[in-house]
Amino acid sequence: MSAPDPFAGIDEELRALVRACCDRDVARLERLSGSGLAHRRFYRVHLASGEPLTLIARVDRGEPAPGVPPEPPLEATRSFLEAHGLPVPRRLGGNAARAIELIEDLGDSALADVVCDAAERRALYEEACDLVPRLQRLADPSGRVPAFTRHLDAPLFRLKATRFARSGLPAALGRAARDTERDVVFAAFDAVAEAAARAPQRLAHRDFQSKNLIVRAGAPAGRRVAMIDLQGAFLAAPEYDLVCLLRDSYVELPDSESRALAERVRAVLPDAPDAATFEQRFDLLTVTRKGKDYALFHEVASRGDDSWLRYAPATLGYLRRALARVAALDARLARLRDLLGDDACAQ
Repeated sequence: MSAPDPFAGIDEELRALVRACCDRDVARLERLSGSGLAHRRFYRVHLASGEPLTLIARVDRGEPAPGVPPEPPLEATRSFLEAHGLPVPRRLGGNAARAIELIEDLGDSALADVVCDAAERRALYEEACDLVPRLQRLADPSGRVPAFTRHLDAPLFRLKATRFARSGLPAALGRAARDTERDVVFAAFDAVAEAAARAPQRLAHRDFQSKNLIVRAGAPAGRRVAMIDLQGAFLAAPEYDLVCLLRDSYVELPDSESRALAERVRAVLPDAPDAATFEQRFDLLTVTRKGKDYALFHEVASRGDDSWLRYAPATLGYLRRALARVAALDARLARLRDLLGDDACAQ
């Protein structure tokens, strides 16, 4: 017998909730393309009249995929960032008990999908990167915001290692991985975890990549980029969000542009690490972040959606090139470099 559908009846539930929260009738519901997460769906709610004409319904049901830890509710972090002037969608209503949030529709123009010339792209990326030090200057003396109690810590690095060893390593090798080879992955990720633990811990979006940055149509320059998918925010080394964006699997920036953007931000971070420390941690975090992403694309493909595999080659390339740069720091990293081989573009 198949498991019951956790989203059964969601259309009527959303219609009733919008009436209760917004005093508006729903003309139609449009399910938006997902991100490979079986437990979360997004709907664009088209309203029958009035302004705004649309809003977004975010619905969480059931448990995350195996190996994916649960995340806190969205609202505490969203409202905290909004109160501090960060560009996030407004909340229009919701039902916490039913894990539904009604939020502002910022449109479909993610930074990953914006078509523009090099100068315009650079301006948008500068605006996005400038959000990172603003996030890192925030603190929560109240102790009420879950993001400040969550850390990119050894257990999370171990989870990333588990996912890469299980799904990413066989794909990279083109065959089943041996136990000794999986041990190499765990040891290398432990080396990164140890280095990250010595770094200052600052607020990070956690998934600060181009698909989670929306370019708002009609907004003035300097206020065009807004953040979504905020609930996973945590404390991490200062370089983490920049790794997510500048080593993004969905948009490969020219290396010179990526380096210039990183340097633009490094000097104004609250902890302002020196250039050598910054670059070293940037590469170390690339190893674990891109290892997890590479594994994720293959995990999603194993569940029947292979559309994400088009991003896998670039992701593995980032990982290999970063390993080539940090292998001399630790024998554990050198062994993973040797296992995965060299990328043709390693530098």
